[in-house]
Amino acid sequence: MIFLISFICFLASILVTPVVIKLAKLINAVDLPNGRKVHRKATPLLGGLSIYLGFIIGILWFHPENHFIWPIIIGATVIVLTGMIDDMIQLKPRWKFVGQSIAAISVISGGLFIEFINLPFETIWELGFLGIPLTYLWIVAITNAINLIDGLDGLAAGVSIIVLTAISIISIMAGNFFISLLTLILISSTLGFLFFNFHPAKIFMGDTGSLFLGFMISVISILGFKSITLFTLIVPIILLAVPLSDSIFAIIRRIVHKKSIVTPDKSHLHHCLMKIGFTHKGTVLLIYGLSAFFAVCAMLLTKSTFMGGFIITLIIIITIELTVEIVGLINGNYRPMLNFISRFKRIGKSQYFSKQNKDWFKH
Repeated sequence: MIFLISFICFLASILVTPVVIKLAKLINAVDLPNGRKVHRKATPLLGGLSIYLGFIIGILWFHPENHFIWPIIIGATVIVLTGMIDDMIQLKPRWKFVGQSIAAISVISGGLFIEFINLPFETIWELGFLGIPLTYLWIVAITNAINLIDGLDGLAAGVSIIVLTAISIISIMAGNFFISLLTLILISSTLGFLFFNFHPAKIFMGDTGSLFLGFMISVISILGFKSITLFTLIVPIILLAVPLSDSIFAIIRRIVHKKSIVTPDKSHLHHCLMKIGFTHKGTVLLIYGLSAFFAVCAMLLTKSTFMGGFIITLIIIITIELTVEIVGLINGNYRPMLNFISRFKRIGKSQYFSKQNKDWFKH
């Protein structure tokens, strides 16, 4: 059954993508090179339509019984239409935000929202009405986070597959068939598209794909982590550490440089890695590796004790901070942890040579 689902969605995505390439060229939904972008030739957009159609085919074929399925499909359709319009005519940020809001509200109005947060020491925080705005903010934030990392061939698709795979494993361990099926359908559909999207890409997913994947990951994470008894919200946050941290530091960077937070720039994680010498493909694979590291940490966290969870979280924070400083994600002068390590090394060396000199005089 699992292999059949995977094969049908994967095959559907592969067969649809060449048609989408022709459609994108026909309606001039093409991404042209400019100073802010990495690619050097005009490339068709709308690739996310292949992922969406693979997803819809999978859902309609296997028709999982769950009362949330139609609100999710309606929200996904709204977000895909928003992305398609943006790929064709480049919507202003506020109109993209309107589309994201409608998609989020369609899911929330269907009854899917965060009702409580599990805290350490078996404490539950009942959110009540606060769960609705929190769910809305979560959906919009994750949708935009995936959208922002879509800057290199295969990057957003690969990171999304890694995140979805981790969610799928966690849901299988928890015995949640519905979440497992949703993630499997999305993974297979995205893999079929990635066949055409990995470097050198024949088609980009565009906002059609990045908004759709971000929306689906946000919704599935809400569905999947209601039953986890420890660090409920921390688990999906860690899973999405790469896109979320890139988005957060992009906002910080723009505030530091006194720019609008919606102003695009060429200082995202993938841009910074390429600036320090990594190739296009090497940058993508390195970010895949980072995403896989955070995914493993998130899976370990779901089974860890409080102290184990604290240690894992600390390691993650240190990893993110060192990455930010090494690649210059805020700016080249922001290096507090690296400066501390450097100073510690100098003190250690001076103490070592001082001891050596004392030993020499004794002799």
